[in-house]
Amino acid sequence: MKIKPVTFKLILMLFLEFAVWGAYLTSLGRYLGNIGLGSQIKWFFAMQGIVSIFMPTLMGIVADKKMEAQRVLSLCHGLAGIFMAGAGFYCMSAGAAVQFAPLFILYSLSVAFFMPTIALVNSVSYNAMAVEGMDPVKEFPPIRVFGTVGFICSMLATNFVHIGGVAMQDSYTQLISSGLLSLVLAGYALTMPHCPIDKTKKNESFADAFGLKAFTLFKDPQFAIFFIFSMLLGASLQITNGYANTFLGSFAADPALANTFAVKNSNALIAISQASETLCILLIPFAMKRFGIKNVMLIAMFAWVGRFAFFGLGNPAMPGVLLFVLSCIVYGFAFDFFNISGSLYVEQNAPQDIRSSAQGLFMMMTNGFGATIGTLAAGAVVDACVYKAAVPSWPKAWYIFAAYAFVVGVLFWILFKDPQKKQKAA
Repeated sequence: MKIKPVTFKLILMLFLEFAVWGAYLTSLGRYLGNIGLGSQIKWFFAMQGIVSIFMPTLMGIVADKKMEAQRVLSLCHGLAGIFMAGAGFYCMSAGAAVQFAPLFILYSLSVAFFMPTIALVNSVSYNAMAVEGMDPVKEFPPIRVFGTVGFICSMLATNFVHIGGVAMQDSYTQLISSGLLSLVLAGYALTMPHCPIDKTKKNESFADAFGLKAFTLFKDPQFAIFFIFSMLLGASLQITNGYANTFLGSFAADPALANTFAVKNSNALIAISQASETLCILLIPFAMKRFGIKNVMLIAMFAWVGRFAFFGLGNPAMPGVLLFVLSCIVYGFAFDFFNISGSLYVEQNAPQDIRSSAQGLFMMMTNGFGATIGTLAAGAVVDACVYKAAVPSWPKAWYIFAAYAFVVGVLFWILFKDPQKKQKAA
């Protein structure tokens, strides 16, 4: 079977998109701890959720109504890259005197423009595939795999590359590398196929003119439940990104465990999670066809239970480290089976004229409200179980997270009706 040229263009775009994020996402907490900002970790990760409440939807509106999606993608990455590189250069100039406020402001501006690109890159990809007559359900997941490959390559570089004798995962250089990759993608996005925009003015309502029509999807009970549980499950998304590396690093206080691979190379161990993603993405077409959206999402929800529980049960020494590895393996199901399948569900069921806005709304519920609430709640749990506890207990925190994911999964199983079964019944 001949591979179309647009496939290679999409592969490179997805690779760069997630390489930008992988350069710092799982190692930022470790760096913040190194410079005395460990207690502020929750705010850096919560900010990704806060900006996702409105920025993906806003940029989706712009892409639907005002500017071609590939140009909006370029603009967002250009600004995100400038601010993230600026954050890195600020840390370099400040040395040991890095202050929370300037670093947080530059970082926040960067993620404000980066977070919409996750939805925009889907819209640009789906449009490019439609132009070529490709089936996104069958052909997008294998392309999306290379986004995860990009994330892994970035993580491993951050783990193993040393600059000035310091590993990038312990240094501000991770921020600079992320910013530079974002600027590269800003230019590359302009080479993608033209995305149509709807400039219709006649008889438009306020909601139509400003892209707010996507919110009318809540009138559909199935879409409403889908978005509500997107938010509830989204609460799990940033917990391990913010605290897994910090958790693994905490074992360094034990001389018997300080030099284990899991402690010295935490980012490399966590990269197994993204390797699992690569394999799980390839299973999505089969899983969607065989099990339907409800069961695919249920698999994701209960995989989050395993993700957290295995962290609580494991330790860096053998055989406990195998539980850490198992946690990383189930992450692929937890993350991809929900995020990619959910994106495809929106693509297939939302009206064509609001698909970019609907993708932004999906992002708002998962990476916006869900991730913000989840990150701040996780920070409170970690404070109570670890930082402010008389006897610190990371396992207790992980078990609480696992119990939450289990309850969400059970409620979803009871309340959500499988759209395929509903259609057959009708």
